[in-house]
Order: sequence, then structure tokens, then C-alpha cells
Amino acid sequence: MGSSIFLMGPLLARFGEVTVSKPGGCVIGQRPIDFHLRGMRALGARIEEEHGYIRCTAKRLHGTHIALDFPSVGATENLLMAAALADGTTVIENAAREPEVVDLANFLREAGVRIEGSGQDRIVVHGCSELGEIGYRIIPDRIVTGTLMLAAAATMGKITLTGVEPGHLGAVIQKLRDAGVRVDTDHDIITVICDGAPSAVDFRTAPFPGFPTDLQAPFMAFLTAAQGTSVIHESVFEARFKHVDELLRMGADISVDLRTAIVRGVPNLSGAKVCASDLRGGAALLVAGLAARGTTEVDGVYHIDRGYQAIETHLSAVGARVERIEVRD
Repeated sequence: MGSSIFLMGPLLARFGEVTVSKPGGCVIGQRPIDFHLRGMRALGARIEEEHGYIRCTAKRLHGTHIALDFPSVGATENLLMAAALADGTTVIENAAREPEVVDLANFLREAGVRIEGSGQDRIVVHGCSELGEIGYRIIPDRIVTGTLMLAAAATMGKITLTGVEPGHLGAVIQKLRDAGVRVDTDHDIITVICDGAPSAVDFRTAPFPGFPTDLQAPFMAFLTAAQGTSVIHESVFEARFKHVDELLRMGADISVDLRTAIVRGVPNLSGAKVCASDLRGGAALLVAGLAARGTTEVDGVYHIDRGYQAIETHLSAVGARVERIEVRD
């Protein structure tokens, strides 16, 4: 699992030793863990890599200055958690600004850690000796929210989502509006209404507050039936167009050149048997299947389950005809 590396920082800070397997996860391009390891070494950890495992040890972590080469969400969060129990002050430069990073910083503040600058590219963490016991409500999942919005838009339907955070989806909302979709927001409510074929739009993925790479694939599925030609540039991961071949099986007209996809809208997609090769690509196939004529069968749903809890239940609740079928070998 790609998330195994996230255990490194908090366990090392708490117990002084941790061994984790090298992360896996979706094959969507290089996700180097060098940022994590360099940061841990800077905090005073000794790191050994052998036989597919990473072992970190440190009697105590010590505050330091860390400059990330890229504003990695995972590395920023890992270093935040490690620095929370380090001696002294840690400064993280070129930190990620994603809402999930801000939420983690807010959680740590509630637990007693002094943190300045979360949501900016420079975060200062004043380590403490121990964390306090607290109750905390985490933010809504903006990627799940965005996927449901795109499912409604792709099917020319309407959906109202409550308990969400519109400010976390500014770039997505703007692109939907550019495509002719009506999107209304009010505090923690988003309503999406699409009553006609959308217009083509161009976008480029980027770290927050830019367009989220995790919604690139579902948005592409939405654009397959748009009027005109859309250009999508994937700037975060170099191998995140694996869902394109499956969309082509459904009748989409898409060509890929390295990190750029050109999507020429077609009148409609046709249901087909397709296979999810990664989490967000699988979500894109669900969106495409809902919009397509006929029946679509999506294999490899275990990928989708890694990021969406009982997605078929949520979709069925708003009128989709979706069912999960257990296949026995």
C-alpha cells in the first residue's frame, strides 16, 4: 500500500524505531519516497533499506530546516507528524498547501503542537513532549465530492451534496462552470445541475489550489461527450492516462501525447466491459459507465474501494442503476 510510508513519521517520533515496507499503491508514475527519507534523516533518524523494507531509528528527533524539492502532500504530512514530537523547531519549506495538510495541522494544534503557516508554503512546527487526547472531526473528502459532482454532470442530471467544503474544489467548480454546468454553492452545500451537452474545456493539473490530479480521470470521462475538443495536461504524474484505453473501448475519441490528452467529444458512449487499473481511473470508468448507453461492467473494483467507501450505495441513492457482483474464481 502506498500509505504504508505515512506510518514512518508518527511511529518513529513516538517509539524511536519503525520498520515499514516500501510503498506500492496505484501505478500512475513515479512517487519517490526520497523526500520522506531525506526529511527523516534531517530530523536525526538513521535509515537502512534492505529486502524491500525501510528501518528508521532515532533516540530523539531534533528540529531542523527542510526544503522539499516538490510540494509533496505525503512528505509534508509525514514530516509534520514527525516534527510534532521532535525537540525544538522544524521549518518545512516548499510545503504542500492541500486542505488535507491544513486539516492535519489543525488536528495536531488541537493535540497541543504549536504550528504556524499551514496552508502556506512555509510551515513552522514547534515540537512538544507529548500529544493530548482530543476528539476531532476531519474534513470531507473533496475527491469523493468531486467524483459525485462529475457523475451528475456526465449524466446531465442534478445532485445536491451537503456537509462538503466548496472552497476545497474551487478549480473543479470553475471548470464545470466553464463547460456550461450550473454549480451553486452555499456554505457546506454544493448543487450541480446539467441540462444539456457540456462544452469542451482545457485544464492542467497542479498542486492545490490548482486542479487536483485525483480528479483528472473522472473529469476526462465527463468531457468525452462534450461539444468540441478538450486538452488535458497532467503535470503531477507522468503515467496517469491508463484509463484512456478503457474509455476508447466505450467509444471515446482520445489521443495521448506524453503528458497531454486530447479529448474530442462524441455524441455518446457505449457500455462495454472494462477494467480499472488504478483508483481514480476506476472512478472515471464509473462516471463513463453511468453516462453511456447500455450496460457497463467494471472489473478491478478493488482499486476503487481504496478511495471510495461503498460507492455503489451512494450512486444508487441518487438514482443510478449500479450493483456490485461478487465473482468467484
